[in-house]
Amino acid sequence: MDRFVRALIQWQAGSRPEPARTLTVAQQRERYAAQAAQFSAGAGDAGVETKDQLIDGGDGEFGVRTYLPPTDRGRLVTYLHGGGWAVGDVDTHDPVCRRIASELGAVVVSVDYRRAPEHPYPGPLRDGIAASDWADRTFPGRRHVIAGDSAGGALAVGIAMHYRDHGGVEFAAQLLVYPVADPQLRFPSARTYGSGYLLEVDDLRWHYEQYVPDPARRKDPAVDLLGADHRGLPPAVVGTAEFDPLHDEGVELAVRLARAGVEVQHVPAPGLVHGYLLMAGVLPAAAVAMGNVLAAVERMLTSAPAAQ
Repeated sequence: MDRFVRALIQWQAGSRPEPARTLTVAQQRERYAAQAAQFSAGAGDAGVETKDQLIDGGDGEFGVRTYLPPTDRGRLVTYLHGGGWAVGDVDTHDPVCRRIASELGAVVVSVDYRRAPEHPYPGPLRDGIAASDWADRTFPGRRHVIAGDSAGGALAVGIAMHYRDHGGVEFAAQLLVYPVADPQLRFPSARTYGSGYLLEVDDLRWHYEQYVPDPARRKDPAVDLLGADHRGLPPAVVGTAEFDPLHDEGVELAVRLARAGVEVQHVPAPGLVHGYLLMAGVLPAAAVAMGNVLAAVERMLTSAPAAQ
């Protein structure tokens, strides 16, 4: 394990953070934002311009933050932030989106989707679909990547499946970093790293309860990604972290995508834990890992022919 990550885990163990189900949603959002702010120093790219605005999701408005890169290479990324569908926002992931914009030369549209439990499934997914369509119409003619981390990675796959099945937006690639893929949390890493590695499995269960309160709906393909039909999906970069309860399901998602004929690049992050994108501003190994997944996206975009 990376020595800085080990120190972070030891520090968290000493502070004894309360389990998610013992806090209010407002308290969890505040805690998550404070943790993200601790890692944001030195992150991002000051040369990236941003604009916040509201767009229509069909059943109400929500926010998007647009990032304009210093050097525009004709790419577009619609980004769905992590946080278990209930916490996190465009502010917590601002450094992540700035770096994506800068390194890929892409316009990035970060989606401030409405969150659970106030807006359970499929609300956040519908907002992501609407935002992807808005981004595609607002910035036409670009190589469009659908991207997200953790719960946002699951949303990204759901959005890609929606447009595969219904037409409309055509994505050049998917970027899925430590995606949530298995509502049953049945893989060995969920037990091996399920406690004491910054992300607690019981907290994951709580997040599923907020996002999909009806257990029967957790079998929907956009929730149970491992049970979905992956045929015809865009090429995918799948990033995983070694000491992550979600490690094995991320690897399995990459395997099943490839088995369905999807071009896949799996990018492991040795020594790291879930959430490393948010740590890239202060942890050298996390910065390297983020660079690796973005380099994989770059290879994918430059090796594939542009859509006619």
